[in-house]
Amino acid sequence: MTIDTATRAGSDFSVLSRRIAAAGLLERKPAYYVGRFALVGAAAAATVTAFVLLGSSPWQLLVALVAAALYGQVALLAHDVAHRQVFRTRAPSAVVGRLLGNLGIGMSYGWWMDKHTRHHANPNHEGLDPDVEPGALAFTQEQTSRSTGAFRFIQRHQRVLFFPLLTLAGIDLRRASLQGLLGAGGARIERRGLELALIAAHVVGYLAALFLVLPPALAVAFFLVHQCAFGVYLGSIFAPNHKGMEMPQEKLDFLRKQVVTSRNVHGGPGTDRVLHVAMGGLNHQIEHHLFPSMPTPNLRAARVVVRDYCAEIGVPYHSTGLVASWRETLRHLDHASEPLR
Repeated sequence: MTIDTATRAGSDFSVLSRRIAAAGLLERKPAYYVGRFALVGAAAAATVTAFVLLGSSPWQLLVALVAAALYGQVALLAHDVAHRQVFRTRAPSAVVGRLLGNLGIGMSYGWWMDKHTRHHANPNHEGLDPDVEPGALAFTQEQTSRSTGAFRFIQRHQRVLFFPLLTLAGIDLRRASLQGLLGAGGARIERRGLELALIAAHVVGYLAALFLVLPPALAVAFFLVHQCAFGVYLGSIFAPNHKGMEMPQEKLDFLRKQVVTSRNVHGGPGTDRVLHVAMGGLNHQIEHHLFPSMPTPNLRAARVVVRDYCAEIGVPYHSTGLVASWRETLRHLDHASEPLR
């Protein structure tokens, strides 16, 4: 995925961009991605081996939790591939992206590319960012005031229901991506037939493995634990990055549009690197939105440059802990639902 970040000479973003480039933070990191792909591949092999060897054992539910984390890491790799952090050109990015997304986790890479590109272009802008369009959740009081039916009840209690709803996030994303592949929503997707075939291969292979290795009841339990935990993991990665941040109505320049709508999530001493791995670098959301093709390992160093520059020009730069980010998200959802109470 490429995002147009061109600005006129002398703009605030162009000054920052020159500083980032001078620090070498836009340079590729092929060795990092070779190692990361190898680690995820090894984890996948170990998980499949444990699944087969354990057979009909209640310990399979622990394997399901591990598989949920593995799916999250595969999704994060697909994200980096889409942003051209791994490959410079479109063709290999599309091939690997479809293998990771469609075949790996059963989600359309092309649909997600279309959706995520629109999100990056206008983050948290109602009517432009698909990630803040109302659905089961609503993000403004205007949205909740227009809700009807079951969504009205859910949105009224969305602060309490937020984490339970995340258990369905992975399944809902797959549903939306399949609808997009079948023509709903007007998404621009290439090679729809290939993407559908890869998703079908994923679904058939996944269900066949469950019901050939496990007895039916345990297969269903594995499916539920795996998919629900995957949804919570995905939501825990992506929700803290923008939910509860400013939703601008006015036109902003590129730098301010990306910074004021994004939230960084930091860890404490000794945990920041763990958080970086768990969130695939997306805990540095401000830097990622400013420089979406920047390789993940460079984001931590870029954070210092961006934070200092924002302080220099008087642009708010928000960074908080993971639990605090959830509190801010829940507080925002509670405020949005006030018209229903």
